[in-house]
Amino acid sequence: MAESTAAAPAQRILVVDDDRELCELLVAYLQRESFAVECVYDGETGLERAIATPAFDVVILDVMLPGIPGFEVLRRLRAKSTVPVLMLTARGEDVDRIVGLELGADDYLPKPFNPRELVARLHAILRRSAPAAHVESEGQTPLHVQDLAVHLDRREATFEDRVVPLTTVEFDVLCVLVRSVGRVVTREEISKHALGRPYSPYDRSVDMHVMNLRRKFQPIAGERILIKTVRSAGYVLAAGAAIAQGREAAPAPASAATPPSSPAASMAPAKVAGDPRNKRGRRS
Repeated sequence: MAESTAAAPAQRILVVDDDRELCELLVAYLQRESFAVECVYDGETGLERAIATPAFDVVILDVMLPGIPGFEVLRRLRAKSTVPVLMLTARGEDVDRIVGLELGADDYLPKPFNPRELVARLHAILRRSAPAAHVESEGQTPLHVQDLAVHLDRREATFEDRVVPLTTVEFDVLCVLVRSVGRVVTREEISKHALGRPYSPYDRSVDMHVMNLRRKFQPIAGERILIKTVRSAGYVLAAGAAIAQGREAAPAPASAATPPSSPAASMAPAKVAGDPRNKRGRRS
């Protein structure tokens, strides 16, 4: 007797794009990949559907939309939801990509694109956003750095028991940094483990997601949680004693470059003493 197995529900994708021909192609392609797809063609309807219940698993959002522009849809959506968003941008429009990431997009894809790459990006986003049901069963406790706690089982970050609202990819970037606290993490590592793809030198995604993390933690954590940029290397998460040590060491390069007793330092007052107004005073 054959065993009956319940099929997993199809993952729901919302496409917000006014290009109806493109939407038809995406529906046909994504349905073959076992996605359930819904298309809307303007920003206002897209925003209404994106925050509707039951929630979509991913929103594919075009930048250029009639009514409410794509960036404004994303801004309003992020005020109410952390649903993963993949932005569609015009090829070569780096500003669009950066703005979208700053507003909280999880990823972007320039038009025209290969549908197979879109599917790969969707699967990467869905892997990151999938509930980590196995974490609790393995007995793993939250990751802690000072008053920061990263709860892997419910994909939530708290600071002093206050929830920090993070997007899916921001949470994964934070996990990579927390697991390597005090150590420099390269952009290549962050891209591989948090974004699920190789790093490209022209891809600003990692930098934008780190910037968003800083912006969200600063109001509640101040400098107690600090993501420092290490030039030509990557980023390092510093906390508590690590920050204090960094402050003590910080003056060293400056003093080495221009020590107080150096000729460069002693020349500064001489320039003030040699002000042209003093010369005019001597002539009179």
